[in-house]
Amino acid sequence: MKRQYHKWYAERLGRTMELLVFGHDGLPAIVFPTSQGRFFEFEDRGMVDAVRDKLDAGRLQLFCVDSVDSESWYNRDVPPRWRIARHLQYEQYIMEEVVPLVRQLNGRPQLASVGCSFGGYHAANIAFRHPDKFTGFLSMGGAFDLQQLGFLNGYHDNDVYMSQPMQYLPNMHDPWYLDRYRRNTYVLATGVHDQCWNDNERLARILRDKGVPVRLDVWGDNTGHDWPWWQRMAQQYL
Repeated sequence: MKRQYHKWYAERLGRTMELLVFGHDGLPAIVFPTSQGRFFEFEDRGMVDAVRDKLDAGRLQLFCVDSVDSESWYNRDVPPRWRIARHLQYEQYIMEEVVPLVRQLNGRPQLASVGCSFGGYHAANIAFRHPDKFTGFLSMGGAFDLQQLGFLNGYHDNDVYMSQPMQYLPNMHDPWYLDRYRRNTYVLATGVHDQCWNDNERLARILRDKGVPVRLDVWGDNTGHDWPWWQRMAQQYL
């Protein structure tokens, strides 16, 4: 399996960022780590090994990015306005620096986003905000209710609103977005013992109310919110 390490000074973030690429061809997928996770998390947690056969066969290529959650959503040392601004800088980094790297290394027209837990939020949100660039996402145990998580201490502005799919999707009427949503592929996988199950049910309901096809799979067999189950989900969906 081909493995590449990349590191550069990210202009949009004003700091050095790192990422790992696994595989040589196939569906390109940008992988977001869990809360405050690192770019090597997917590898360390056995997720790369879980899909090794697809990577070796050239059916899948993973681009595992770093997070700045500790500088944005989880940064209690700065005002909420600064936190959301840092999150939007991170989105610019993904769209203007990581996506071009993906396009340089992989010529396929599709692009997926992938994540577990809070990484599932990142994967879904960026796919909803840029449906012309991301043709699908896979969220495993995704956490989508950011208000309930209490990140911003009640602070709210338009940037906060437009960073929370649970808020902006119900009010989405723009045909440019809706037409693309309806052509893309969205998968929500969760478990019967996952504390985020309700978030996934709510998000699926919002999408279906908009006529957007979405696959919601709730796994039985005592499936919870942890890596052993996410490994099995990755094997099935990626």
